[in-house]
Amino acid sequence: MVQFLHPGEHNPNGAQQDDIERRASTATRSKSVSSIRAFEGMDEYTALQKFITLYRDPRSVRVDDGANAADAGKGKRWWQFWRSGTSPAAQPKDPGVVPDGWLDTDIRQGMTTHEAEERRKRVGWNEITTEKTNLLKQFLSYFMGPILWVMEIAALLAAGLQDWVDFGVICGILLLNAIVGWYQEKQAADVVASLKGDIAMKATVVRDGSEQQILAREIVPGDIVIIEEGQTVPADARLICDYNTPEDFDTYNKLKEEDMFGDESDPDDEKNDDDEDDEGNPIKQGHSIVACDQSAITGESLAVDKYMGEVAYYTTGCKRGKAYGIALTSAKTSFVGRTAALVEGAKDQGHFKAIMNSIGTALLVLVMFFILTAWIGGFFRHLKIATPTGSSINLLHYALILLIVGVPVGLPVVTTTTLAVGAAYLAKQKAIVQKLTAIESLAGVDVLCSDKTGTLTANQLSIREPYVAEGQDVNWMMAVAALASSHNLKSLDPIDKITLLTIRRYPKAKDILNEGWRTEKFTPFDPVSKRITTICHLNGDRYVCAKGAPKAILAISECDEETARLFREKAADFARRGFRSLGVAYQKNDSGWILLGLLSMFDPPREDTAQTIIEAQQLGVPVKMLTGDAIAIAKETCKMLALGTKVYNSQKLIHGGLSGTTQHDLVERADGFAEVFPEHKYQVVEMLQQRGHLTAMTGDGVNDAPSLKKADCGIAVEGSSEAAQAAADIVFLAPGLSTIVLAIKTAREIFQRMKAYIQYRIALCLHLEIYLVTSMIIINETIRVELIVFIALFADLATVAVAYDNAYSEERPVEWQLPKIWFISVILGILLALGTWVIRGTMYLPNGGIVQNFGSVQEILFLEVSLTENWLIFVTRGGKTLPSFQLVAAILAVDALATIFCLFGWLSGEPQIGNPASTFHQRGDGWTDIVTVVVVWAYSIGVTIVIAIVYYLLNKISWLDDLGRKDRSRKDPMIENTIAALSKLAIEHGKDKHGVDRYILAQRAAEEEEDE
Repeated sequence: MVQFLHPGEHNPNGAQQDDIERRASTATRSKSVSSIRAFEGMDEYTALQKFITLYRDPRSVRVDDGANAADAGKGKRWWQFWRSGTSPAAQPKDPGVVPDGWLDTDIRQGMTTHEAEERRKRVGWNEITTEKTNLLKQFLSYFMGPILWVMEIAALLAAGLQDWVDFGVICGILLLNAIVGWYQEKQAADVVASLKGDIAMKATVVRDGSEQQILAREIVPGDIVIIEEGQTVPADARLICDYNTPEDFDTYNKLKEEDMFGDESDPDDEKNDDDEDDEGNPIKQGHSIVACDQSAITGESLAVDKYMGEVAYYTTGCKRGKAYGIALTSAKTSFVGRTAALVEGAKDQGHFKAIMNSIGTALLVLVMFFILTAWIGGFFRHLKIATPTGSSINLLHYALILLIVGVPVGLPVVTTTTLAVGAAYLAKQKAIVQKLTAIESLAGVDVLCSDKTGTLTANQLSIREPYVAEGQDVNWMMAVAALASSHNLKSLDPIDKITLLTIRRYPKAKDILNEGWRTEKFTPFDPVSKRITTICHLNGDRYVCAKGAPKAILAISECDEETARLFREKAADFARRGFRSLGVAYQKNDSGWILLGLLSMFDPPREDTAQTIIEAQQLGVPVKMLTGDAIAIAKETCKMLALGTKVYNSQKLIHGGLSGTTQHDLVERADGFAEVFPEHKYQVVEMLQQRGHLTAMTGDGVNDAPSLKKADCGIAVEGSSEAAQAAADIVFLAPGLSTIVLAIKTAREIFQRMKAYIQYRIALCLHLEIYLVTSMIIINETIRVELIVFIALFADLATVAVAYDNAYSEERPVEWQLPKIWFISVILGILLALGTWVIRGTMYLPNGGIVQNFGSVQEILFLEVSLTENWLIFVTRGGKTLPSFQLVAAILAVDALATIFCLFGWLSGEPQIGNPASTFHQRGDGWTDIVTVVVVWAYSIGVTIVIAIVYYLLNKISWLDDLGRKDRSRKDPMIENTIAALSKLAIEHGKDKHGVDRYILAQRAAEEEEDE
């Protein structure tokens, strides 16, 4: 019977009723009825009965909707663009909700493989990625953009003028660029995707009655997931019970039926657990099952204890325990997935896209200027709009010609495919590029912040001879150290692993471990206590074994002053020798803590690290070491690696009393920081960026994710967690610093290819714009539009192979230096135009000038322009490396085709009568004799040599070499000190004596320094 109380009546079971209501409040507080209007007009209890019967949680689907939901997920017809499925139950958008019936899976049997496949059809794969690329959509994207739109306008203009050859060639150019770009990008993406499979997250689930290891992306809602220490949580999962007590599944089901579990859709809600007034928190059943590191999503540095019914969040790391959980939703609709979706719309095209847009915009403005200039000249010559037909001497043909030559249609495609091919090359070197623009960032990096373990060092710990306190036994100390280690053999921490393996050298310690110990509780390392503890039992006695930082262990020990002094001296001696030391102590029953001694661990530098650091410094990329080790160990490591000894304790950044310019100067000058926490890494990156540095940061843990995101180029090193990999721009599958330096060199080579092509393409546009507009104005002449389109086609054909060219790596961080690019390109364009004018001018000589026997003005100009433009890429690419076979072959093939055009007079039109008229013999069919062709080749080689000499001299001018280069160490003391001063202020709210609210600026309360 349900009892209803009117206001003021007493409930004899009030306390119990209040407790039930409090426990259920989290589950009910966020529920709402879809439409309250449905209950209007009813009396109170009729409406209440209707509400109880018909209420539907908007976030879930009724169990009886399961069939419709599955049907709704089926593929749609091609014309049903408004549906997500073919069923009448299909909705315009599938919200990704999960039917309640899906979450009733038995932990012993799990779901069947068939059920998992059916559910996947509904919810998709368990991964936060963009939808699979639509190949048709990707192909069509190569026809989008301002530069390509101009070329498409030119195609429409050619069709309007009924120049079908021009129309066909322009369409061919557009298709060629799209096909080549699409194919190369797809090939590169396939290479990267195949390697990404190597770092895919794995998960253990219960399916078909047995435990199976699958890829985490294959998990579906309702899967029974096994979460254990050292692994990343593969999906938002509600914890069911401890792995060792599956009988608690019945308790879980009972609490679930009573609706006792909260809606933990936001992990920040957990921070209010201790608030007695918050009735929204669920009851915590028993002891905590696991502890999860949620620092990447909540900022908490300590692991969060998780109880039965609570949610372990996707991509967080399990620090302790092993438990059964049930997957609640797919990754896209998990907390992390919803957060990622908030920024999905803001697709960061990066600096590269901005550069391309600025170049494209400038070229479009130039085209409009030259068209206007040509038209003004045409007005003075009384040219018609589109007549005479069949001639290029009219205003619309002038516009068409300049649109074709002035817009580099291949620019977006060649630069994108160069990046894509470069990404594929990096992938073969075990560096997976997450986004193409990261290559540009890596090429410009001028500071590399590297962690020590595994990157600078070999990550091969070894324990040297331990220090044993007076009166203690080394075998007992080693046994206690082993007890105070994780025993989860699937995912051992390197320190715990070497501690356990060192027991081999101490047979008596091994015998001690075989005496029948029973572990009650294991507490992993945390940055506050700085130790690991295990509570265990033997022969009725209770032992607490501890292992951790020497200071932390000494602080809890009860030893005499002499023992403490010797302990400190030995710890300092180990640190000076580069050894990492761990103190060991134990407590028996309720007696005091007994200090046993020190373990000394050594992680030797990698063999290639010292040489690689020198190489990085020669490339203009100083390395700053950030390590969690003590400062003495950090300094010793720096000495061994020739890094410099300006290593500071990270506390100096926050609690050292430094601020403003002084603080920024410290970060810039430092060779490294010791005892670093994740927030320190973030702060170092931020300060370096404020000074104008492009910063790369390496990381491997979940805690490193924020600083990896903040860095200009985040690098997830080999063996990094899934969360770090997701935050990084580049993921390395090979260990060591040498792979990172190799990637920097490769990125600079890729950058050099793009820079050479852009400089080349701008010069080409300016060449023909300058020559054609001046010839239109001065002699009322132009190169026929049919030949112009083939010049544009040949330019793109020849440079498709740029992505495969041999490039060199700059010895300093690279930048676009757009003013320098434009300055040099303008000079090259003018020189090319002068070269073309010289050859045209000789044809006015009485003897025909360059023409030996007979020829065509149009074809000779076409050949000279084609040859000098094609060979310009050999100039802009530089002479430090030989061109690749692909590039040479592509250019020679185009040159041969242009020569055939000239010899046989293809598309030359009627013999051109200039004003003044040329005196040499022009054949009606437009043919040119072979001797003239050879002379044109020789002349073009000479022009190219002259341009190469000018280009070389320009690059030797020091002020031009630095033109457009940013200040990588800009300092603004006024701004930095002002910001630092403001950060120490706070707004205080109070009331004056008249009761009026007042807000005043006051000094912020000083933060208490943490005890060492």
